[in-house]
Amino acid sequence: MTAQMKSSVTVLGHGSAAATPDIMRITVSVEVRSQEVTGAFERAGHTARSVSEALREAGVSPADVATTGLSVHADTVWQENQGQQVVGYIASTTLSVTLRDLSTPGQIIADCVGAGGDDVRLGGLELGISDQAGLLSRARDAAFADALAKARQYAALSGRELGKVVEVSEDVDSPPMPRPMVRAMKASADAMPIERGETELSATVRVRWTLI
Repeated sequence: MTAQMKSSVTVLGHGSAAATPDIMRITVSVEVRSQEVTGAFERAGHTARSVSEALREAGVSPADVATTGLSVHADTVWQENQGQQVVGYIASTTLSVTLRDLSTPGQIIADCVGAGGDDVRLGGLELGISDQAGLLSRARDAAFADALAKARQYAALSGRELGKVVEVSEDVDSPPMPRPMVRAMKASADAMPIERGETELSATVRVRWTLI
């Protein structure tokens, strides 16, 4: 290795980029209790269909609605001197829904609750960015610009100039997405306000330049 290549400067650059979330994922569950297993299963299916129809009427694509859970089990209670006793059955199903039009997400959620009534449970929601790659690219640009500014300063302070880049490595940090939780035990016709806030991605880059 030549003396010129040995003379180098290595700096860390930090950058971030923020954007307003443009997609929302919600979890809608249906839970029904009945003394008969068939009654619980049938009512859960009817309620789930009502919720799905409400989503379609709101403009949600069928491709963005998926069943992610289905269960039927006995509902039991403990009774003195008798142990666990079956008092009925519980049927439940879960839908994972992606909303891409966030103009009125609170109203869409309210429509689901209204369609399913007291059988509906909202497990929560998650906000996200559809173009994660684009947001990360902006964070990388900012990180490299930060590294370049630092390297130029150090080169000037040492009476040198920057040469070629000989090494680049990065560490990408993705903070957790904002996840406002929404829960409902009973049907409500009122839309719940939802604040989207901002989602930020950050990047850290290590760059080494030769000094000339």
